[in-house]
Amino acid sequence: MQIQTRRARLKAETAREIKSIALTLMADAGPDAISLRAIAREMGMTAGAIYGYFPTRDDLVTALIDDLYTSLVDRVEAARDALPADDRAGRILAWAQALREWSIANPQGFRLIYDAPVPGYQPPPGGAAAEAGHRACAGLTGLVAAAWLDARAHQSDGDHAWSDFDPRLVEEVRAEFPHLPPAAIALALRVWGRMHGLVSLEIHGHLSVQTREPAKLYRTEIHDLIRSLGLTPPA
Repeated sequence: MQIQTRRARLKAETAREIKSIALTLMADAGPDAISLRAIAREMGMTAGAIYGYFPTRDDLVTALIDDLYTSLVDRVEAARDALPADDRAGRILAWAQALREWSIANPQGFRLIYDAPVPGYQPPPGGAAAEAGHRACAGLTGLVAAAWLDARAHQSDGDHAWSDFDPRLVEEVRAEFPHLPPAAIALALRVWGRMHGLVSLEIHGHLSVQTREPAKLYRTEIHDLIRSLGLTPPA
C-alpha cells in the first residue's frame, strides 16, 4: 500500500511538472511551443515515458484548461461567497477583483482559457472545463439576477428575445432563473464583457504604457458597472 501511494504521489508530481513546463514554454514562445517531445527533452524523459502521462498534446492541453478554469471559478466563487447574499454590490466587486487577481497571477492560464489556445486543438465535449464554464455563467447570471429589480430600471431592454442567444444557454438560464427575461441574459453578457475587457488588455500588455495603476483603473470600471446596475459601490 505504501509503495502504491508513493508511486501515485510521484506520478502526480510528474504530471504537475509537465503542466508547469508546458505553461513556461507557452510563455516563452507562444502556444505553438507546447509539445510533448519538447517537454520530454526539458525533463530528461523519453518521449515514450511522457506519453504514459498524456497520450497526445491535446490531452495535455485539455488537462491544463480543466485545471486552470476550475481554479479560476473556485477563486471567484469563494470571493463572492465570503460576503453575505444581500451584499449585492460587494459580491459583484469581489467576483471581479478575484477574476483580475487570478488572471494577473496566471497570465498563461488566462490565455489558454479565453484566447485561441493551441493551433489545431479541439476541446473534447464535456469535462471539467465545460463544468467550470457552466459555473462561471451561472455565477455571473446569479449576480445579475440578484440585482435585477434595481438593474432593470437603469437598463434599456434593447428589444432582446430568447432567440438572440444560444439555445443551451437559454435552457440553463431559464431552468435556474425562471423569472429572468431575455434582457437579463444580455445584461449578464455585458457584465462579463466589462469585467474581462480591461483584464484582457492588461494580460496582453496593452495597458502597460498607458497607465501605472491598472488595478485602480479596473476598480473604477467595476464601480461604474455596479452603479449602472442601480447599486451603490462598496466604500
